[in-house]
Amino acid sequence: MDERLIPTVVALALLSITGCAGRPAEDSQPEPTTPLPTGAIAGQNVTVYPLTLMVTDEHLGWEGDVQPRREALTRADSMIAVLLTERVPEVNWILPDQLRAVAARAPGMLVNPDQMGTALLRNRMDVVPDPLRNQMRNLNAVSGVRFALVPAALLFYREPEGGGRAELTVAMVEVRRGQVQWRTVARGVGAGPWEATWNALKALVPGLP
Repeated sequence: MDERLIPTVVALALLSITGCAGRPAEDSQPEPTTPLPTGAIAGQNVTVYPLTLMVTDEHLGWEGDVQPRREALTRADSMIAVLLTERVPEVNWILPDQLRAVAARAPGMLVNPDQMGTALLRNRMDVVPDPLRNQMRNLNAVSGVRFALVPAALLFYREPEGGGRAELTVAMVEVRRGQVQWRTVARGVGAGPWEATWNALKALVPGLP
């Protein structure tokens, strides 16, 4: 090749690479919410762990609506409980207050579920790591329950056209082996955090009003 052409060829190659890198990925859209696998757990007892992680985008202006933190987490737990008991009655849900009561009966042996690292499950994984795996197995074993539904994180983001978006990450764990058998992110939009949260929750059980 003529040496005088080399710089031109290199420049064109770099422009081509840069152009490709600048194009948005076709799969950049978030994955759709996977509904609760109610058929697999119908008729069974399933523990519901409390939410421990809630974070809001500071630009939303919702900080006052999700404070104090403990009250906001309790409100989110209550909304989750309402959705499950009203819209998925075919499962016997053992709710966070019942789990707390079980843990309180053996404080030296069982960990309070509010103090467990369940927020780790907001990340994709196949097996729950220790010590969380052992803590969940021990707490569920007292009730003889095999499955646990874990709301791992509730995050709020600003929507471009106004309002905000709730993203609730939820996982189903087979606690005896620590296997994550189902995981999804439920999304909902609203004018405030609780409207957005409820809309996200409804995405877990589609087909109902």
